[in-house]
Amino acid sequence: MNGDLNLYQLFEELGIEFEYYEHPAAPTVEEAQKYWKDLDATHCKNLFFRNHKGNRHYLVILEHRQELNIRDLEQRLKQGKLTFASPERLKRHLGITPGSVTPFGLINDHAKHVHLFLDKNLAESKTISFHPCINTASLVIKYSDFLKFLQHCGNTFEYVEMYD
Repeated sequence: MNGDLNLYQLFEELGIEFEYYEHPAAPTVEEAQKYWKDLDATHCKNLFFRNHKGNRHYLVILEHRQELNIRDLEQRLKQGKLTFASPERLKRHLGITPGSVTPFGLINDHAKHVHLFLDKNLAESKTISFHPCINTASLVIKYSDFLKFLQHCGNTFEYVEMYD
C-alpha cells in the first residue's frame, strides 16, 4: 500500500477499517474524478490556507463539486484575508506536498497548529474518501471513523455552512 505507513498503523490502533484504491497520480479534483466512479463515498476538496500574517493555517474541507469563492469563504470563516499556503508551509505543518492535501496529514501536525473548517453537509455522509498523504491512492472510511481520527489528532475543527 502506498501512503504514510504511520497512518495505517494509527488506523489499526484506532480500529478504523478502510478501503484502499490505488490509481495514477491525481493532484486535482478534476483528475481524481476519473478514478472515483466506482467508489461509494463522499469525495472532498481539501484546501490549505494561511491568514494574512502567516501565523495561522487552515484546512478547509468541502464536497468536491462545490465551487469555492475565496472572498465568500473569508466572510464565512471570519479569519481575515486568506491565501493558499506555500508548499513549504504545507510540508512543515502537514508533512505533505501540493496535490496530496488531505486531513490525514494531521498526523504530522504535532503542534496541533492547523485548524479545520468542515462543510457542515459532510456530516451527512456515510463514508468519505481522502488521499493517504500521497495522491496515487484514495482511502474510503466511515464518516464516524473520520471523526474518531480527528478526535485522536486533537486539532481544533468546526463545521461551517459553506454555501447558502
